[in-house]
Amino acid sequence: MTALPDGREAERRPERILDVGCGTGVVTAAALAAGAEVTAVDADPAMLELVARRHPAATVRRATLPVLPFEDASFDAVAGNFVVNHVADVPATLAELRRVLRPGGAVALTWWKSDEMTATNVFAEALAAAGVPYEPPVRPFSAVERPERFAASLAESGFTAVDVRTLRWRHLVDVAAWWSGVVEAGGPRFETIARQPPETYARVRACYDRMAAPYAGTGFPVCAHLARGIR
Repeated sequence: MTALPDGREAERRPERILDVGCGTGVVTAAALAAGAEVTAVDADPAMLELVARRHPAATVRRATLPVLPFEDASFDAVAGNFVVNHVADVPATLAELRRVLRPGGAVALTWWKSDEMTATNVFAEALAAAGVPYEPPVRPFSAVERPERFAASLAESGFTAVDVRTLRWRHLVDVAAWWSGVVEAGGPRFETIARQPPETYARVRACYDRMAAPYAGTGFPVCAHLARGIR
């Protein structure tokens, strides 16, 4: 509630949050729980169906960065959880996120520190151990993934009060379920595993099981960066 000059209280409008690259809806769930008005966007129809089913209070729209189907200044805040590292054009994406923010609105974006992402690097290591040729796809984001470079990109896009933090934690997951989830999801990084003939697939899986076993109880150590800025 907001106090008016005559002492009465006015109802405060819920914050309008855009969860861009919503995936399974982790950010959407948190924002709804905080009382926000949430719009969830993703390029994958399956993810949107999942979020719509789990969170009927959210508005769900399909879109692929760097193009968003919203008017200028539509949102009070934009959150992108591990999506900016997948976009083809980082400057255009940042400009689009800034466009849909109201003046004074905030953006928060996360991405993995690639050389400390044990939870996915273990798949590449398993491929190598199994003797399967593997060339990771080119990632345009690599040019700006260092915290200082990404902070500079945000500033160049017109954001102010830019801040980047580094976060480390343990990714606790059932290692068998993690294999199934990542391999079945495919995606540009590890779809090659699912395409292998049965005997090669089994060899990669055996290498993964051996390499992932030490993390079964303690979780995979992972690291990510969180960048914030104001329009």
